[in-house]
Amino acid sequence: MDAPLPDLAGRTAVVTGGGHGIGRGIALALGREGMRVAVLDIESDAAEDVAAELRAQGAESFALDCDVTQSESLSRAASRIEARFGPVHVLSNNAGVSLPQGPLEEKTEADWQWAFSINLFGIVKSVQAFLPGMKAHGQGGQIVNTSSMAGLIAIPDLEVGVYTASKYACNGYSEILRAELAPFGIGVSVLCPGLIDTELARTSARNRPEAYGGPLPEPDAMPEGMRAAAMAPEEVGPIVVRGIRANRAHVLTHPDLALPLVAARFEAIRADAEAERAERD
Repeated sequence: MDAPLPDLAGRTAVVTGGGHGIGRGIALALGREGMRVAVLDIESDAAEDVAAELRAQGAESFALDCDVTQSESLSRAASRIEARFGPVHVLSNNAGVSLPQGPLEEKTEADWQWAFSINLFGIVKSVQAFLPGMKAHGQGGQIVNTSSMAGLIAIPDLEVGVYTASKYACNGYSEILRAELAPFGIGVSVLCPGLIDTELARTSARNRPEAYGGPLPEPDAMPEGMRAAAMAPEEVGPIVVRGIRANRAHVLTHPDLALPLVAARFEAIRADAEAERAERD
């Protein structure tokens, strides 16, 4: 399929998790392209701050308080956005959470349910809320699901196993969705960021619902050495814009890092397959 949205100006974008970090960076970049941007976030003040930034740079924007774990919240948002801005052309599913580091055996059922309720099912529910309208207008569109490098490779030393599993699921979902929506002129990209200087750990900790154990203690700030090496969230936005224009299946913020790691993963799979084949000869 050719890129369905080579021209973004005058079209409408929705960014979930748009009040912070990568979501904010994506929202600002889409606004610079001349898009009307609806900023959705569970933290309404943060969403309004980003919408105000967008308006200050000349973009049409408004903010909505939205919980991506609740289908009703997303349905209300979809109706309000279409009434105000018209058909949605870009859906950036960026809401996500992380857990404190630790081995898998220490993670509770609530930890697993919370992470998947947002990192996977939050994306699924967002797509279900906005996709019917994107199909109906027939003008082409792009869905960008934010995953992680952890959705491409598993690094046990990081001790983020639940997060990694949720992001692998996001990647698989996105790749199947891409094939299914291609006949409708809707592209699907999965964004796989490397190390980005965001407050994900802190926003996750303070927004953990009571149903999953309630807020967590405020985590330590990112070590200064890591922060110095991390990409600024504002740099991610233009990368996503290029990915949308080219309808890339995978949008990578750190290609030089990703290529050898992904190659090593698939080389290990190839070696295991060849070993089994040799056993059968």
